[in-house]
Amino acid sequence: MSRNRKVASSNFVDYVRICCRSGKGGAGSTHLRREAMVAKGGPDGGDGGRGGHVILEGNSQMWTLLHLRYRKHVIAGHGKPGGKQRSTGADGEDVVVQVPLGTVAYDDETGEMDVEITEHGERKVWVPGGRGGWGNDHFKSATNQTPRYAQPGEPGQEKWKVLELKVLADVGLVGFPNAGKSTLLSVITAAKPEIANYAFTTLTPNLGMVAHREHRSFVMADIPGIIEGASEGKGLGLRFLRHIERNAALLFLVPADSNDIHEEYRILLRELEAYNPELLDKNRVLAISKSDMLDDELKDEIRLDLPDVPHLFISSVAQQGLQELKDLLWTHIDREK
Repeated sequence: MSRNRKVASSNFVDYVRICCRSGKGGAGSTHLRREAMVAKGGPDGGDGGRGGHVILEGNSQMWTLLHLRYRKHVIAGHGKPGGKQRSTGADGEDVVVQVPLGTVAYDDETGEMDVEITEHGERKVWVPGGRGGWGNDHFKSATNQTPRYAQPGEPGQEKWKVLELKVLADVGLVGFPNAGKSTLLSVITAAKPEIANYAFTTLTPNLGMVAHREHRSFVMADIPGIIEGASEGKGLGLRFLRHIERNAALLFLVPADSNDIHEEYRILLRELEAYNPELLDKNRVLAISKSDMLDDELKDEIRLDLPDVPHLFISSVAQQGLQELKDLLWTHIDREK
């Protein structure tokens, strides 16, 4: 299967653009009280109902925005007009859009962030409906005892909006294609990412739960491989770099057979900085993968040229250094929390 076909057939959708329309408010009533034995009843018009909201709700059972991929319009209901005897019109029907945790909503025109959903069941009004108009009962006074006017309801809002998913994980795996990220994830978690010996095997972020000591655990995310120039839109990097913005720690994975481990780490760091300088504030760990091919003498020689960052040698296939890696990562996660 070609790379393009694999991207097209992926069920992982982390970006959608939707036209949202909230409901308009109902008009206030101009009704005048009319009853037997009451010749001139006063105003008793009720208020109009509120227009329907467009609401975002977090759902921990969702992992993608796939269900919204072909939903281009979200339309809430209009508020009903007020009635007699000061009765308020019914509110317009709200539309609740369920999204996975880690979803950020933006205004498509301004690019400003509207809301962010990080907890299950969390609800936030995304596009508010128009307020209902006041009925004529609000406008009576000593000099105007029978007002025959009321407020119209406020119009709703129609805006193009953007939903963007940023994966929620404790540790983000950062490395070039074929660094061994998917293999590591498959060994220390129950995740089953696709593994093959060609670039961009991973086309979507993979999440896995890492079991640790004393029944503790943390979530690790395998992000598609970064290439030099990813922050400028090359390769798949720009599309997925946002998924590491929430990680408590970043695990840089560089294979032992790299021509220059320090330089490869420096390039990865530079791409993250170009995308978002705040990523450099995160805890970092460097793991030299495929280290089963190294003897102690070669490891000592490599250590002399490693960057000043916590590091260790691991082998996913030979199961070497993995417990030490989990201990080190947990230290950084616990410190961050």
